[in-house]
Amino acid sequence: MTIKSTLAGSALATAISANAMTSTNNIDKPFEYVVDRFADIEVLRYKVPGFEQLSLNQKKLVYYLTQAAIYGRDILWDQNNRYNLQLRPLLEAVYTNYNGSREDPQFKAFELYLKQVWFGNGIHHHYSMDKFIPGFDRSFLEGEVKKLPADKQPANLEDLMRVVFDPSFMAKKVNQAEGADLILTSATNLYEGVTQKEVEDYYAAIKDTTDLTPISYGLNARVAKVDGKVTEQTYHLGGLYSEAIAKIVENLEEAAKYAENDAQRKTIEALIKYYRSGDLKDFDTYSILWVDDTDSQVDFINGFIESYDDPLGMTGNWESIVNFKNLDASHRTEVISSNAQWFESHSPVDPRFRKDEVKGVTAKVITAAILAGDSYPATPIGINLPNANWIRATHGSKSVTIENITQAYDEASHGDGFNDEFVPDQQMRELMDKYLFLTDNLHTDLHECLGHASGRLLPGVDPDALKAYGSALEEARADLFALYYLADPKLIELGLIDSPEAYKAQYYKYILNGLMTQLMRIEPGKDVEEAHMRNRKLIAEWALEKGKADNVIEVYKADGKTYIRINDYEKLRDLFGQLLYEIQRIKSEGDYDAGCALVETYGVKVDPTLHKEILDRYAHLSIAPYKGFVNPVYTPVLGADGEIVDINISYGEGYMDQMLRYGRDYSTLGK
Repeated sequence: MTIKSTLAGSALATAISANAMTSTNNIDKPFEYVVDRFADIEVLRYKVPGFEQLSLNQKKLVYYLTQAAIYGRDILWDQNNRYNLQLRPLLEAVYTNYNGSREDPQFKAFELYLKQVWFGNGIHHHYSMDKFIPGFDRSFLEGEVKKLPADKQPANLEDLMRVVFDPSFMAKKVNQAEGADLILTSATNLYEGVTQKEVEDYYAAIKDTTDLTPISYGLNARVAKVDGKVTEQTYHLGGLYSEAIAKIVENLEEAAKYAENDAQRKTIEALIKYYRSGDLKDFDTYSILWVDDTDSQVDFINGFIESYDDPLGMTGNWESIVNFKNLDASHRTEVISSNAQWFESHSPVDPRFRKDEVKGVTAKVITAAILAGDSYPATPIGINLPNANWIRATHGSKSVTIENITQAYDEASHGDGFNDEFVPDQQMRELMDKYLFLTDNLHTDLHECLGHASGRLLPGVDPDALKAYGSALEEARADLFALYYLADPKLIELGLIDSPEAYKAQYYKYILNGLMTQLMRIEPGKDVEEAHMRNRKLIAEWALEKGKADNVIEVYKADGKTYIRINDYEKLRDLFGQLLYEIQRIKSEGDYDAGCALVETYGVKVDPTLHKEILDRYAHLSIAPYKGFVNPVYTPVLGADGEIVDINISYGEGYMDQMLRYGRDYSTLGK
């Protein structure tokens, strides 16, 4: 078999012979986590410990799954904005063809803009959703475009110039402002020619509210008006994004040949069937098989999954993470998941909203092998899937903590000066130094494994009833579940924490972040819009207000700077339990008005005076508000007969080199 067919036609299929194989892991040199720094971004590397110990078939499985992952890149770019796949190759062509001084301020500003666009998977910031503002002149870009070969000069250059230089045009990828038409005011490419009311009416008309196993309506479709009629344009082979999906399927088919067991093979085959049909019932079948496959060491997510970037919280962004189980570290999550029923039964929520029987909750610590789509370059540190409530109730869910990613964050943050600036109490700094890495990971474990898996909807409640507030409230629910149980003696009984004081490190950090330090990610004059940030602010501000009578949380000034002090950790835990009680009620009953009021009151507005102070204090620290990653590179090693005898992993590729290579080798949806 030729190397091309063996590698499923991958453009990355540059192989090395076994005789020429050399170690590229730099094991004799210190691992360099930081790759690049620009604007508000720091780009890191992550290690993939344990990859060399996988069997050859497991390595091949990981390799083909990584190919399937990277080939979905263009889908996300197009979902984010309809101009992204026209602008990206133009910017890359200008960059690679530029022959002037690379110290020219105009070029330096252009290079910065390109790095930002790459990181955001398009023209908008990945977190704030605001459009990037170029620091170079229109005349510079137009002049460089004219120097390009004719086949690289776009016919719609004027449109692209407006996209780049008109700050009011497509200004916000996802708008969450109360009272606005969230579709018409969002620049995301998930809707075309329709209003928010038309979309809501469309789904209200087709949803079967009596179905106890409903599909995830809208998860894999763009909603558009065609010939005056609202319709879904489904993502599948032969439909929207067919060219990219064909490459994903091609590599999934190769991966299936190296599946670790029949359950994993059937799971991959079910995903392929779903990509071919676009039928969301096929997606549910795949999701159930995926949840039930708990024996495989190698695992993955691949598809249209999280809906945070849909203003209505329905359509899933394309993403993929390939991983394998960290056998040693997974003891922690296995203990938690095996006690899931205890946590559910003792949850401080109305018993009507608890699950009578927790089924199929599994959890593990994983090592990420590749990040892709909406999980790249910025990535989650934990995952709990599937999202369908009925599948979670009847079949369970999988929860993971990505510990090689959290390890990279931790290693890169050493000595950054954060604690000296924001944590004046020496005793608390020592407690955080000792326990914060552990409690961060435990918080993620509890959030993903038990928080998202807890509770239930009342019969007949629409899973989308909370609309635009659903994501923030769901994240708050999971965070509160984790926070509440971090302080429970049960964790000491289970051997997960060795000190009853450890949880205080996480409580302090969480309140500090929710009230103050996460404001570093907000531009002056802006509200909080991202779901996770709203969630943290909601919890911290609500606890501050409700705890005022007992002075539970104290906000005070010292030397002109604002600090926090937690005076009563037990009462703070009780407040977390009270808020969890209310948010679970809101979700279980589908109480949109109460959910809206909670988020808008506590999770959105920013105190401009405090905001300015936080920004000024951060300006003196070498801390980037956002971090992301470059991926390792996997290269097949060929034996004398042309067969793969190993997969080599290397970490040396830079940020710009990786982005340019992905643009060359994995572009499938050229516009």
